[in-house]
Amino acid sequence: MSRDARWKALLELLVERGRLDVEEAATELAVSAATIRRDFDQLAEQQMLVRTRGGAVVHGVSYELPLRYKTARRASEKQRIAKAVADLIAPGEAVGLTGGTTTTEVARALAVRGDLTAGSPALTIVTNALNIANELAVRPQFKIVVTGGVARAQSYELVGPLADGVLGQITLDVAVLGVVSFDVAHGAAAHDEEEAAINRLLCERAERVVVAADSSKLGRRAFARICAAEAVDTLVTDTAAGAETVRRFEEAGLRVVTV
Repeated sequence: MSRDARWKALLELLVERGRLDVEEAATELAVSAATIRRDFDQLAEQQMLVRTRGGAVVHGVSYELPLRYKTARRASEKQRIAKAVADLIAPGEAVGLTGGTTTTEVARALAVRGDLTAGSPALTIVTNALNIANELAVRPQFKIVVTGGVARAQSYELVGPLADGVLGQITLDVAVLGVVSFDVAHGAAAHDEEEAAINRLLCERAERVVVAADSSKLGRRAFARICAAEAVDTLVTDTAAGAETVRRFEEAGLRVVTV
């Protein structure tokens, strides 16, 4: 396992558990205790965790991991979800994409769709995510519109009132939301209130709204609400979503696609 892969795995484990012992982490990752100690020391220098005697605890700022440190957990589920979301989008449509690991996969799925290799444009993509814009900018058949705003290091998303000027002047066929949580009662949510505000604007400018979320995000709450469940037209998730959870979303009026 490479150092970067270990670091990503360690940070994910810390977020899940709050605390890790050296021996526990070494067993989990099948590496030596000395390697874990070095990793903990180096991550502590970057203020990604707090070193303790015999282990580490989660740093206050690390409850929301920067995108670059997130592992490919549930990667296959996210790729299946992304393909299903991409299949819901018709050539020529204007599509809003928020930031996040799943929406990044949606962008990649759109980029390789055979019927979107040409057009004027094949799609118009509006995004506040710098990494998504960067990946799609090399596709000449796509028109890429990037909102204004201040870049947020954790997610590469542009946030703040500068984005309002762009989003207030456009309309979208579909907005695709990546979320931290999605619940029938509490709606779709993000960790950060500024991200949630931009995502909400994308929803308001769209004819239809699609939430792309793996099953671990369902039935949970997060700090900053994006929109009510009733504002979402379609939920695309994986087959691990519980039957009762799916039923509740369907009863709220959503189309649920499981892949």
